[in-house]
Amino acid sequence: MNDIELTLAALQECHLANSVDVVHDGAEALDYLYHRGAFADGNTALPGVVLLDLKMPRVDGLEVLRQIKSDKSMRRIPVVMLTSSREEQDLVHSYDLGVNAFVVKPVDFAQFVEAIRTLGVFWAIVNEPFPTNSK
Repeated sequence: MNDIELTLAALQECHLANSVDVVHDGAEALDYLYHRGAFADGNTALPGVVLLDLKMPRVDGLEVLRQIKSDKSMRRIPVVMLTSSREEQDLVHSYDLGVNAFVVKPVDFAQFVEAIRTLGVFWAIVNEPFPTNSK
């Protein structure tokens, strides 16, 4: 199983996979957010939370994060960096760019499911989202 399949399986196991849109690299993530390319139909609303992998192909997670947090229309979207990196510089750079959470993926599947469950419960249930009608 790849990281995307593992994350989706963990979300489903925790009953937190109501509506999850998946893209496969950073360029697709930006197209999705900006309604470009395959997502140009404009029918996709902004997500309630974005899970990024630090080392995504084509455009890395830090660049996607930088663009999200520098865009006035998107900067309030919570962004979680979900990564296998334990490098302090990745953590610091992510927080400098405005990440809302930095989660290191555990190797063990049971621990991974628990990390995703905790993450999902926080962002879906505990966290009070920014009002969509505020500026």
